[in-house]
Amino acid sequence: MIIKEFRELRRDRRTLAMLVALPLLLLVVFGFAANFTITTLETAIVGPNANTVADRLAADPQVAQVLHVDTVDSAGTDATARTALRDDVSDLAIVTGAGKPTVYIDGSNLFAAQAAKIVVTRMGPTVDSEVLYNPDLKTSWVMVPAIIGLILTFIGTIITSIGLVKEREAGTLEQLAVMPFSPAAVISGKIAPYFLLAAVDMVAVTLLGIWIFSVPFNGNALIFALGAAIFLFAVLGLGVFISTISKTTGQAIQAAMMVLLPQVLLSGMIFPLSAMAPGVRWIGYLLPLTYFTKISQGVMLRGAGMSTLWIPIAVLTAMALLIFGAAVFRLKRSIAPRGKAVVRSGLT
Repeated sequence: MIIKEFRELRRDRRTLAMLVALPLLLLVVFGFAANFTITTLETAIVGPNANTVADRLAADPQVAQVLHVDTVDSAGTDATARTALRDDVSDLAIVTGAGKPTVYIDGSNLFAAQAAKIVVTRMGPTVDSEVLYNPDLKTSWVMVPAIIGLILTFIGTIITSIGLVKEREAGTLEQLAVMPFSPAAVISGKIAPYFLLAAVDMVAVTLLGIWIFSVPFNGNALIFALGAAIFLFAVLGLGVFISTISKTTGQAIQAAMMVLLPQVLLSGMIFPLSAMAPGVRWIGYLLPLTYFTKISQGVMLRGAGMSTLWIPIAVLTAMALLIFGAAVFRLKRSIAPRGKAVVRSGLT
């Protein structure tokens, strides 16, 4: 029996790769990603004395090492500083004027806000500070918007990943091949029920998060709904794509887990993207959850509008179309040849 199992394992190269190569890959990737330390804070300085304050900060080695001043605007106002934080352009903004400078900190970026508070402490009593969007730096306020996307990712990817596999295992995939449906119609039909149920889950989870953890919802609900709908389409399409490349339910679940683990650890939900090694950070920018987290945190915490969030929404849209197209292509390749064979045999 032992010899038999080794022989079967040798034939199942996918499982063998997961047992041997996957742990090593995860160790390297997640080892470089596991970092909570923010070393650079994007900083905007506005107001009449912006240039003077910028020079003073540059003269302090400890502060200059952390603060990256990307905006110095002498004509800027308090509203300019708040807008820079709302639009996620800066991690903190310094407003100068007649009195002491005021430092605004973006509390929706938890780890950056904690690092910013340390820098403000080093400045001493020469400045006043205020944390916006998450005044008490509550972890739940930052995590709940991301967890909404994580829950939908788990539901959408795992459940739909076994959809077509069940058809194949039950022997009904051949029936799909001879039905008057295109591969796109088949996949759309597979996704539609899960999309509706996942949308209900999304609404329920969002309302519960707001009610239980007192997470604010400061933005436009329509923008949030649009981002969530596109995100759902992407993760459901990803699940269907996995089912088109898997022959058994076990393989589908294995592939789904390989996709889910990076979504958890590399999307910026747990470890900030800015703290990851550059060689690993690019993986996070390929994950749908990364962009939904930007949308959900932007709408719920900062009240960001479409002018700020159009980039993550556009990227999610491109991802959804690409994943859906790949799933249609794979399904067409897997059932079209068989369908032609069945039709020819029926005609003869």
